[in-house]
Amino acid sequence: MSTVMDIADLNTQAATRSLVSGGGAPLRFVAPPDDGLNYELRIRDRGEVATRPGNPHDLLNAQAWLDFPLTKAALNRLHCDALARQQGTRRSAVRDALTLFDESGLIVSSDRPELLALLRGFNWKPLFWQQRAAVKAAMRFDVLGHALAEKLLDPYKGITAHALILDTPGSTSREQCDALAAAALPALGSTRDLAPVPVLGIPGWSPASEDAAYYEDTAIFRPGRRA
Repeated sequence: MSTVMDIADLNTQAATRSLVSGGGAPLRFVAPPDDGLNYELRIRDRGEVATRPGNPHDLLNAQAWLDFPLTKAALNRLHCDALARQQGTRRSAVRDALTLFDESGLIVSSDRPELLALLRGFNWKPLFWQQRAAVKAAMRFDVLGHALAEKLLDPYKGITAHALILDTPGSTSREQCDALAAAALPALGSTRDLAPVPVLGIPGWSPASEDAAYYEDTAIFRPGRRA
């Protein structure tokens, strides 16, 4: 994820790229209005993304719209669809999953199913150390979540992303991953459909990971729910 941090620049780029909301409205970033309209409905119906000037969390969210416009539009549309189905004030399992991915999402793609199986199985050292060269050559990791991006501005070992895993037919660009992730999102039913990933274990993401002992820390590289 790149780091455009000015609302005027973000709006210029959104207009240049013809970005739209989940409802097809032209997208723009605005100071948060005080009229009580739901955040997601405002985006879908008016194309207005409430963005606090100078706030890294909001500005990284805006940047995510530039980097992954199809996925963000799909998230917006699905949030609104889930709101329409919601009974009472309790958020559904689907909305929990959408929110988790929107905030802490990582798009993981590869044409090597055996590598994706290691990730799904929480086999961190076999994946990130023993298969290190293959991971670098054949796996792609794209930061979608703006809360995750904010944490990576001042990284610490325990940062965990929640990954949407894409089994792709070959090497893919960010734009292709954006389209594939948007198409996969309607199948997201709960947070358990997202795979936790200790992101600073990804080869190349932390100098400390160049030592095999780094992956022996089971407080970070947990066995998870392999059983």
